[in-house]
Amino acid sequence: MTSPDLNLLVALDVLLSEKSVARAAKRLQLSPSAMSRTLARLRETTGDALLVRAGRGLVPTPRALALAETVGGVVRDAEAMLRPAEGLDLSRLERTFTLRAREGFVENFGAELVARVMAAAPGVRLRFLAKADKDSGPLRDGGVDLETGVVEPVIGPEVRAQRLFEDSYVGVVRAGHPLGEGRISSKAYGAGAHVQIVLQGSEKAPIDDWLAPAGVRRNIVSEVGGFAAALALARASDLIATVPERHTQVLRTGMLTFTLPVELPRFTVSLLWHPRSDGDAAHRWLRGCVREVCGVR
Repeated sequence: MTSPDLNLLVALDVLLSEKSVARAAKRLQLSPSAMSRTLARLRETTGDALLVRAGRGLVPTPRALALAETVGGVVRDAEAMLRPAEGLDLSRLERTFTLRAREGFVENFGAELVARVMAAAPGVRLRFLAKADKDSGPLRDGGVDLETGVVEPVIGPEVRAQRLFEDSYVGVVRAGHPLGEGRISSKAYGAGAHVQIVLQGSEKAPIDDWLAPAGVRRNIVSEVGGFAAALALARASDLIATVPERHTQVLRTGMLTFTLPVELPRFTVSLLWHPRSDGDAAHRWLRGCVREVCGVR
């Protein structure tokens, strides 16, 4: 049996990404006719049309959609395997890294991280994405290089994780809020008007389950989808926001932060990445930068 031409995997990955022979040819620096012949070889090898005409464009077949879930990862794994592991010259490195994190990470750590990266590797660009859910798919398919978050069962078992810092919940109110006039009791905290945070793609934090054994029940009058929105409401009203302390440090500037009258469990924020990047020298360097910026030495 003739061994398959593994170069076709690269062509397939680009074709499925671009869904255009002309654009795929441009990315691979081939002529359109050469790219068409490559598509013909792929069709013959797989026994499937892969891309079919729909109006003026091309759309993938069901087989192509199934292949797209894995071919990108295979190609990136091969690229990482063949990339030199030693001799990294940061001054000549040109690369874009994508980091995904909840709001608050960029505000607290982004500026120092960018400055550190620019000083060592001026050709490196950092692309920050908002973390809309806990799905580890973007790490698996290579769309995200690094991610921060709490390690939970929904995260793929193959994902690597390293502790960045511990965090805990605090109460936050506007400057001049009535709660700031004395010691904040559990009764006063529970009776106040609260804004609750339900992050997109997550179940609500079990704050009320933790408060219940102490007999504290929050009076929730509003619900928002993020830390910044909750703090904006608290800053402009008498609402109380309960947020992670370290993750919202910059967002809480000028507000009154107080220790909760009931001690809640602390949690660990970790740095996450796919094992395909373990041996990548540039990726290792960036992981070190993130850990140092977040206080891990």
